[in-house]
Amino acid sequence: MIHLTLPGPPHLLAKIEGEVQLDIPAPITQRTVLDELEKRYPPLMGTLRDQRTGKRRDFIRFFAEGQDLSHKSLDDPLPESVAQGKEPFLVVGAIAGG
Repeated sequence: MIHLTLPGPPHLLAKIEGEVQLDIPAPITQRTVLDELEKRYPPLMGTLRDQRTGKRRDFIRFFAEGQDLSHKSLDDPLPESVAQGKEPFLVVGAIAGG
């Protein structure tokens, strides 16, 4: 069981309360997590990644075990602690300014 935390706007858009739990068969990757998330919550389609290219949206970041996974391949396996449900997979809205 994967534990997933989402930022405020997607959380509100999909009417999700609290942490999301997803049951995903191995191999568990960013792509399989996002595919299942969008399947379960269709309003999120296109909000975290571009529907045409599948690439992460610019102001969305993915974290696990305190590491930024945003620039890793969507098909790289997630850390074992995330796959086992011991650590959450975090989707974070980036903040920009100057």
